[in-house]
Amino acid sequence: MSRVGKTVIKVPSGVTVQFADSVVTVSGSKGTLTQDIKGAIDVIVENGEVRVTRGNDVAQTRALHGLYNRLIQNMVTGVSQGFVRTLILNGVGYKAALKGADLDLRLGLSHPSEVKAVEGITFKVCTPQEIAALNLGKDGIGQVVQVIGISKERVGAIASNIRALRPVEPYHMYGIRYSDERVIRKESKSGAKGKKK
Repeated sequence: MSRVGKTVIKVPSGVTVQFADSVVTVSGSKGTLTQDIKGAIDVIVENGEVRVTRGNDVAQTRALHGLYNRLIQNMVTGVSQGFVRTLILNGVGYKAALKGADLDLRLGLSHPSEVKAVEGITFKVCTPQEIAALNLGKDGIGQVVQVIGISKERVGAIASNIRALRPVEPYHMYGIRYSDERVIRKESKSGAKGKKK
């Protein structure tokens, strides 16, 4: 039995979970999410708890057992609390602004980079006071952008696409990085070092 798959999911107040026709539907104050359930997997909803069970021990079924448990847990968290991915922009001339619902980024290129808003995702450009409250440290902090949504998968995918526009470099920490990303700094190159006398 998968230790992840057999974990009991607690359903908080204000959240409803339904399983019908191989589809799990989770509704809460922030919205509704659905997930197709494939394979020999069953979802039991009773007494404010969700249990995911499997019908056989085939390798693929065992893998899906734990996967669907975590997906449902993320759905419950998403519709009740939501997910936020915080990105730090650091560099000369790096700027972020909202253009309607879209995110307009100036990343030192000859043209701006625009990230279109998709359904269920909102962008936020943090103010200096909000940045200070996030306690991100003082190393290479420029502007801070947050990707907010109820789907953990979609929030993570959009944040990853933004980070890929300008991955952080290890010398001056210029680029875009996650707020919880650990960057191994490198010493700046110097022409004077390594010269033979």
